[in-house]
Amino acid sequence: MSGLKAGDQFPADVTFKYVPWTTDDVKVCGIPTTLAASKDWADKKVVLVSVPGAFTPTCSANHVPPFAAGVKELRAKGVDVIAIIAPNDAYVMSAWGKVNGVRDDDVLFLGDTETQFAKQIGWIGAGDRNARFAAIIDQGVVKYAAKEEAPGVTVSGFDAVLGAL
Repeated sequence: MSGLKAGDQFPADVTFKYVPWTTDDVKVCGIPTTLAASKDWADKKVVLVSVPGAFTPTCSANHVPPFAAGVKELRAKGVDVIAIIAPNDAYVMSAWGKVNGVRDDDVLFLGDTETQFAKQIGWIGAGDRNARFAAIIDQGVVKYAAKEEAPGVTVSGFDAVLGAL
């Protein structure tokens, strides 16, 4: 597969790892669990954002904060699930969500372990990282998908996603 595009069915059997929220304490973490995204998101409107890595400069300063701050705006557009993925493990993603002041009922911070999903759709970034991209999936159908072709956050950023909703 060469990326996602509007009109595509969201791929089958997509899973991510995450740690369900239990406390705001970054030093305390629950047990990782598997999210069967293809199944769990089949009847939902989802904003999926991929970043090259948790705690990296552009991701932490420019990409994730607007999504964390814009939960109400996205919900007002009918979004059921807001998910951030990165090639980090579930523990790191949990800590990153907490540092961003986000609970998993607002934004899911999911590990795309070994870039499995990014590889499945062909959107791999530099090295062994995910590419920076965003998608809107509605009832299992991709409505918007855009991958950054240059450094920075434009087509995968909050404003672009909000505008596509």
